[in-house]
Amino acid sequence: MKVIVVGYGVQGHKRFRVAGEDAVGIVDPVTPEANWRRLEDVPADSFDAAIVCTPDAPKIELLRYLLERGKHVLVEKPLFAANGDELRALEALARRTGALCLTAYNHRFEPHFVRMRALLQSGRLGSVYRCRMFYGNGTARLVRNSVWRDSGDGVLGDLGSHLLDTVRFWFGDVADTFRIVSAERFENRAPDHVVIAAEGRPQIELEMTLLSWRNHFTCDIFAEHGSAHIESLCKWGPSSFIHRTRVLPSGRPPEESQVLVQDDPTWALEYAHFKQLCEVRAATDLANDIWLHRALMRLGDEIRAGRAA
Repeated sequence: MKVIVVGYGVQGHKRFRVAGEDAVGIVDPVTPEANWRRLEDVPADSFDAAIVCTPDAPKIELLRYLLERGKHVLVEKPLFAANGDELRALEALARRTGALCLTAYNHRFEPHFVRMRALLQSGRLGSVYRCRMFYGNGTARLVRNSVWRDSGDGVLGDLGSHLLDTVRFWFGDVADTFRIVSAERFENRAPDHVVIAAEGRPQIELEMTLLSWRNHFTCDIFAEHGSAHIESLCKWGPSSFIHRTRVLPSGRPPEESQVLVQDDPTWALEYAHFKQLCEVRAATDLANDIWLHRALMRLGDEIRAGRAA
């Protein structure tokens, strides 16, 4: 499969490297390494698919251009549009031309995220009471120095989209009952520390920040028959997974644990998944993107209105 990378920033560099011999060129208006300045300049017969790593604003038009020509697309998250109807129209266009449009949520390929999903689906935890996740990095200053990144809903769209997607990866089609608990602008123009939560079963609390000077991720799930915990991601390793089995009426639980010390495998695994879906001509399904778009837009409106629980 011949692939072009559209947008050659931080993510574009990663995607180009992972695509390896499949990568045939770069589209970027400013970088010296680019083969073409505009997508329209790329000969249509020179590529089969595109990896779109641009800011949010031009994404929909770029995707429409590619899908109209039957080109498969892996697009960096989040997939934002003016409204959900634009995403439904993109899905219909992709299905009509036979092209695959897939939004990249590489954390779905994190080994311990896959392990957590398998544990939840096995039923070994029983009824799940509560899930708490924290995702933090220390990029507040880098974001503040970027006009397009330090805007809008800030960390909510950036890291919150990952966390909400992970909730759906683990628990399925959960109800959109999330609310803003707090949204702070400690250093940046846009929110740089946000907490959201949802009631029901399981109760879910998601905290995201650009102010964690050591990048970190944690997850704690408490359930009827035990608990499960993740600490750190492979890219920030070591990354650990612990499953504790409850002892009744109380007592120290037996533990199953695994610690990984390895390079981040998610980018290569996600690209391989994308290629496999292209090969089998999988139909485009943007239902997850539409759900995330609706949830994030509503939460963003709460932030702008100054509402918090």
